[in-house]
Amino acid sequence: MNFYKKIQVLGGSAKYDLCGSYLCTSPPRKRDPLGRWIYPAVLPEGKTILLLKILLSNACENDCKYCLNRCSRDFHRMGYQPDGLAKLFINLFSHCKVQGLFLSSAVCTSVASTMEKMIKTVEILRFKYRFKGYIHLKILPGAGFDYIKRAVQLSDRVSVNLEAPSRDRLKSIASDKNLDKDILLPLKWIKVLRSEKTGAPAGHTTQFVVGASGESDKEILKTTSMLYSEFDLTRAYFSSFQPVPGTPLENHPPTPLLREHRLYQSDFLLRKYNFKFEEIIFDSSKNLPLSRDPKQIWSLTHPERFPVEVNTATKQQLLRVPGIGPKSAERIVRMRGRNNFYTLEELRGVGVVVKWVRPFILINGKKQSGGFQCRLFP
Repeated sequence: MNFYKKIQVLGGSAKYDLCGSYLCTSPPRKRDPLGRWIYPAVLPEGKTILLLKILLSNACENDCKYCLNRCSRDFHRMGYQPDGLAKLFINLFSHCKVQGLFLSSAVCTSVASTMEKMIKTVEILRFKYRFKGYIHLKILPGAGFDYIKRAVQLSDRVSVNLEAPSRDRLKSIASDKNLDKDILLPLKWIKVLRSEKTGAPAGHTTQFVVGASGESDKEILKTTSMLYSEFDLTRAYFSSFQPVPGTPLENHPPTPLLREHRLYQSDFLLRKYNFKFEEIIFDSSKNLPLSRDPKQIWSLTHPERFPVEVNTATKQQLLRVPGIGPKSAERIVRMRGRNNFYTLEELRGVGVVVKWVRPFILINGKKQSGGFQCRLFP
């Protein structure tokens, strides 16, 4: 088969497996013919690299209702052998097209045989080609312990996708998968293996298909919070459902990207701002309001917590202020040890978003006028 045709199909099919949110735009994706399958991804230390994101195979034994690779869908199936895929990647790497690999696959023949080929691909890269760079390996639901252990040993990051937040929700869109045995058990094994420092230094992640199973944002974030506390999950990704022709959900409405964005913002509150799940505010339908940032909504519904004095507030108090993030909060605390802040422009200089912060702060006891209207809904 033509080289570009094969990478077009298997690279295009991998776009639904996320390694970063859709907001990740620096550096931009490549513009050359291969660039449609090369994605920017932010590493835990903040460095951004370009990943080749590709499937080993699109021939799947499962029949998930939302998936373009489902076994009952009529389209051309194809795949790589480990040697061929490893050679493709190392050729791109040697020509400075990519810096890392995100490898996933449909379940071809069986979970065991597919995992074996995926792991073999990574072993060829690590030992034959001496590639020491970043590899994110997708672990298929239902994979056995030995495959998971080897994947963790070889990879910088691994992931197992939940797709839906509960047993019933998952069963409604992926009847072949068992949440406890196929997904949560592998996540438990990964937690144990990583605690033993056996590999995957960049952590382990999961992904939800947002809107496919009729779930609410509250269900998704409750499960996400549980995964952080009980499975030491590094982070969750959220993929807005988009209908695929030839699937049972082809007439299901697409999920707005703004809903995905609000989930990422709320997830960031859980991971970086020390918010508890119980503090996230939902509307009457148990979804995140789309009208405002979830942190703004929390602040507007807790007027007793504001305004805070930027020159004396703790870091945790500053993190609750709209327009102040982890980095700017750290800078404020560090810099005011030498000199107090006196103006909004000084705060802007340390990364504060001034238009959001005004109603919620005092600077040397003085309120700050202007900014957005301090109302819960516009």
